[in-house]
Amino acid sequence: MIRPSLTQALRQLRLSGLLSSLEVRLAEAAGNRLDHGEFLELLLQDELAVRASRQVERRTKGALFRETKPLDEFDFAFNPSIKRKQIHELASCKFIREKADVLFLGPPGVGKSFLVQAIGQQAIKSGFLVLYRSIFDLARDFLEEQAPVQQDKVLARYLKPDLLIVDDMGMKQLPRRSGEYLLEIIMRRHENRSTMMTSNRPLEDWAKLIGDVPAATAILDRFLQHAQIISITGKSYRLRKGAGPDQESPKSGKAADEPAVKEAVAS
Repeated sequence: MIRPSLTQALRQLRLSGLLSSLEVRLAEAAGNRLDHGEFLELLLQDELAVRASRQVERRTKGALFRETKPLDEFDFAFNPSIKRKQIHELASCKFIREKADVLFLGPPGVGKSFLVQAIGQQAIKSGFLVLYRSIFDLARDFLEEQAPVQQDKVLARYLKPDLLIVDDMGMKQLPRRSGEYLLEIIMRRHENRSTMMTSNRPLEDWAKLIGDVPAATAILDRFLQHAQIISITGKSYRLRKGAGPDQESPKSGKAADEPAVKEAVAS
């Protein structure tokens, strides 16, 4: 029986993880004749486990993922152009520790958003802070805040995470000044924090999408300096269960290859 005074003290100290397992641990200590040190260590491990779990929950909620499916649910057998080893290497978060960047290129529906969000979730479990935004969310976040002070707060929000995921580049042309905001983020995060982006359009189309050739050139120049490029081809991952023959659009159905990347940066 746990004394009420002990329960109250643990609550005041906010040791809810320890409190929830205390009765079980007392019985375990008595049954296994644990010494005081072993008993205390088990209690502290329980508390740390609960705190770690809560931190993952908070950071997952704060990351604003569109969906939260783990990487082990991804069907790698569906599309051989997606290399399991390469994706799991990214999920190890080595690139985040190295402050490197990643770019996923490929037509709509091949699984880019699924993969980057699953990698982002794994990064949170590894102790990193993550923010997921579509490129349209990013533009809207800045355009809605016109006052300089408010825009500085928005910028700080994008600069803080260890991993920033910017999804859906290339879906449609961006609002005016979007290139300026994206450039500011890429410049400030360059070699300081990791950024992961997805695009369904070749890099040579970015200037048109952004509506600002100098900004697009500067973005690509910095972002690609330390970026790993994952090119995906093939039919839609979303439609894999009911899809017929492979379908790819004539232009955007194939990801840009490395020569096209170099040409886009040089232009």
